[in-house]
Amino acid sequence: MKKRFLSIILASCMSIGLLAGCATTTVEEAGEAAPADAPAATETAAETTDSTTSETLSGEGDQTIHVFLYMQEHEKDIYQKLIDEFVEEHKDQVKEVVFEVTTQDEYNQKMIANMTANDMPDVFYVGPAAVRSYVDNGYVLPLDDYVDADTIGKIWGTTQEIYRYDGTNIGSGSLYAFPKDLSCFAFAYNQDLFDEAGLDYPDPNKPYTYEEFEEVCKALTKDTDGDGEVDQWGVACADQWGMTPILYSNGVKFLNEDMTKVNVANNPQLTEALTFYTDLTRNGLTPSVEQDTALGGYQRWLDGQVAFYACGTWDVAAFMDPNTFPYKWNLCGWPVGPSGDGRSHTWMGSVGYAVSATTEYPDLCAELVAKLSTDEDGQRAVSGITTGASIQLPNIVDLAYGEFKDAVADGTVPYASDVDVIFGYFDNNDHYAAALQEMDYTYNSEWFTPFWSGVFNIKNGDIEVQDYLNQVEPEMQELLDEAIELQNSATK
Repeated sequence: MKKRFLSIILASCMSIGLLAGCATTTVEEAGEAAPADAPAATETAAETTDSTTSETLSGEGDQTIHVFLYMQEHEKDIYQKLIDEFVEEHKDQVKEVVFEVTTQDEYNQKMIANMTANDMPDVFYVGPAAVRSYVDNGYVLPLDDYVDADTIGKIWGTTQEIYRYDGTNIGSGSLYAFPKDLSCFAFAYNQDLFDEAGLDYPDPNKPYTYEEFEEVCKALTKDTDGDGEVDQWGVACADQWGMTPILYSNGVKFLNEDMTKVNVANNPQLTEALTFYTDLTRNGLTPSVEQDTALGGYQRWLDGQVAFYACGTWDVAAFMDPNTFPYKWNLCGWPVGPSGDGRSHTWMGSVGYAVSATTEYPDLCAELVAKLSTDEDGQRAVSGITTGASIQLPNIVDLAYGEFKDAVADGTVPYASDVDVIFGYFDNNDHYAAALQEMDYTYNSEWFTPFWSGVFNIKNGDIEVQDYLNQVEPEMQELLDEAIELQNSATK
């Protein structure tokens, strides 16, 4: 029983780490938020480890809550001010808020220890992939009865869906977390290369079809120095991250509806999409596998050698830095396949603030997570509206479409002007859609590793697409069966 208990804890924490790692920004310096009016006292405790710090914020009440998160130093400065404000606003209730911050790796290990000891912090992170196991095992509090509907209604609908659970399905039922952030993989293109080729820029309101995208990539693949070797390519895609949006945009699903069976060998939409994807390399429109091994697609993008590359919301700051990327660029959608729903699809990531089901002060904790997620001044700071440096996009829809877009347009926030592409993915509108990946809904993601890790063999011409799918399905199914068995044993 102890091993089963630890197995689900480990899987849940790993889920948080994997997904939130994609969602967490990597800006080196975010600036500072506007000074808070709150005079709450702050005591800096000694570091508990080399990379864990703890701040104690004191009020005049009798309630103590423990907040345990991971974040970078520039993020901590902003959220520290929000907690300062919260303590002042609730000083008659709050005795102390212990604000403990660590690294992502250490966070996972500490959460395992906390769960094992049945000593949970009052406020902590939960990733969408871990919501089900956290709820099933009684770790998190449903927030609907503690936060008003108007506050919940401020945030992106997609973040409400991925943090809702009805005991059976994600996407409905009670809300178990407020988003710290929401991110996705959009597509970026180098405008300078389009200008040199005399091509029109991609239409942000009409993503390319597969056929159109292939033709544009052909026009952008060149031998620029006349030595007989291609040194500029239409696109570069990392198989682990940049392949799935192209497949999803053709309506691909890897599993059956209840996510118990792998379906890749007899899957016409997958065969069609994977053929298109791997033919981009086989036809020379991307660097070869050997060339990609010598210098990865990300560096080739930064060097101006590829016209299209994946752009996570966490990449924008680097791409806007002329010292890192000295080219004009903008955002567009992933190409749309002939067998999809006509929209460009991608995957998204997030991490959310949850409240412990065993906290003594659920009302106070729920108010705190709502403030951290939806406080308008805080969201202005983290999105760059008041700081000039965007750590993340606003969680509040009206703020994103209003003040944030205005700040992008007037240059206050350095950001791609076609940010509506990302908002379109968040909104699931007529042109764009984003969702969690299927591996985010299964007990672990190991079943998908054999698929992406062997795609290079198709690109190399060592195996044909259908033969590859026939070959890999049994291995994927075996790993999925093991994950289901682990899940069943852990929840018994």
